[in-house]
Amino acid sequence: MKLEQMQIIMTGASGGIGSETARQLSQRGARILAVGRNKDALEQLLRSLHPHAHNRHLSFCADLSDDRQRQQLLLELEQQGCKPNVLINLAGANQLALFDAQSEAEIRRLIDTNLTATLLLTHALLPSLKLQPQARIINVGSTFGSIGYPGYVSYCTTKFALRGFTEALQRELSDSSIQVQYFAPRATHTGLNSTAADTLNTLLKNTVDSPSQVASALVKLLCSDASSHFIGWPEKLFIKMNSLFPRVVSRSINKQLAIIKQHAGAP
Repeated sequence: MKLEQMQIIMTGASGGIGSETARQLSQRGARILAVGRNKDALEQLLRSLHPHAHNRHLSFCADLSDDRQRQQLLLELEQQGCKPNVLINLAGANQLALFDAQSEAEIRRLIDTNLTATLLLTHALLPSLKLQPQARIINVGSTFGSIGYPGYVSYCTTKFALRGFTEALQRELSDSSIQVQYFAPRATHTGLNSTAADTLNTLLKNTVDSPSQVASALVKLLCSDASSHFIGWPEKLFIKMNSLFPRVVSRSINKQLAIIKQHAGAP
């Protein structure tokens, strides 16, 4: 399927990676149905999209973790006559914090945003996606969906689950017209990161990508037949080592534990 044929519903479109991905896709002829929680950011995004295609794009302000708002989004899609053939599940939340210091509300927020909303929206859109000659679903996970990391216990849990959801759905839909893909960025410069998280990345000398770099890799995956794409080296190596030699990876991470705890406990 060519980008010019794609009508893409993208969640998290008002964020750093989402807005940049929308712009790159628009420039290459795709129609964007942008979903996010920030109405002003969505309106600004629409104004920034490829001018010749501006009228083709739509935005929907919704918190997809809220059942009523998610149902309202589906109703609006129907009323607008929108029949997306691509779903990019990009909406997400993150928090650097020690697990025993997180509140129940914070844990629920991460689960609802990163996992529950994604599953329920995908479930609701599957019937219409199955009617398309070709369709795609891309779930945006994380390197931390393959490597459990201190300070990100709740976040890792949601991303591990999202990766498992993607793998199972890939296999369940392998005899259908829908291709399911998994995309895993590493650390990225976005508004999701706290000052403490940025400082920790600097101290640990982690490579941090720009939203533009991540968006380019996401668009490349969308244009390919690959089942998944993981960004970064040595992150890809650590993921492989973690599956084969987890104790080796644990020893490496444990050496960082004191500094991680120091910043995970910072306000």
